[in-house]
Formats: sequence, structure tokens, C-alpha cells
Amino acid sequence: MAEICVLGPDDTAAFDAMRDLFAQAFEDPESYTANPPDTGYVATLLANPSFIALVAMEGGAVVGALVAYVLPKFEQARSEVYIYDLAVDLAHRRRGIATALIGALKPIARARGAWVIYVQADHVDPPAIALYTRLGVREDVLHFDIPVTD
Repeated sequence: MAEICVLGPDDTAAFDAMRDLFAQAFEDPESYTANPPDTGYVATLLANPSFIALVAMEGGAVVGALVAYVLPKFEQARSEVYIYDLAVDLAHRRRGIATALIGALKPIARARGAWVIYVQADHVDPPAIALYTRLGVREDVLHFDIPVTD
């Protein structure tokens, strides 16, 4: 089984491998690898308690990864954790790595004051829908991206 590691400010090589994994898994190198952040930015991001990066390691290689954000709430003194990206290398799927990554996120979320972890899945991604349905409660909502420029 893969070893799950929480990335810290000194883990820039694993961070880069994580970005490469996401680029491959999501078939989106433009977003993940075309304009990589410098090591100072990465170290600062990994030190930020509102940012969580987990990797699954096997044989020194990143075979799975999860990135999440802690979102402080205003209506109560609590937070939510949003899983932004989760991927497992194609050759390592169906072995419980995604479930292990989410399992490792739970105590981190609790420690950071979260009452829930949430995630979105695309309608065209049945494996993700099956995973998240098995682990949580499904809510059907619409998602809109609003550009910050006119």
C-alpha cells in the first residue's frame, strides 16, 4: 500500500511531481505545468495552514495526490475543507489510494476546525461519483465559474 505524506515547505520536489500527476490525470498540462510557480511561492503555499497537499508514495514516486483548502465560515466558528483536486496514477487505480488520501485528510480537517469535507465531481466522471457516493452524502447542485474580469 502507498504511504500517505503531508507536504510541508521543504517538499517542493514532491509538489512538482504532484502537479505533473494532475497534469497527466486531468489531461491539462497547460494549467498544471506550463507556468510553474517558483520554489519560494511553493514553500509559502505549503506553509499556509489553509492549504493542504497530500501525496501517496510508492517506491519513491508520487502515485496519488490530493489538494484541499480550509474555508473558514462566518455563520459559526467552524470551517469546511474543500477537496480541490484528487488524482491517482492510471497504473495504481482501484487499489484504495484515493480512499486512503481522503482518510488521511479527515484528521487534518478536524484539527483545523472543519466540520465537513466536500468535493465536486463532473457528471462525465463515473469513477469519482462512485467513490464520493460511497464515502459521503450526494448533493446535486449547479456550479458556475464567474470571471474576475469583464
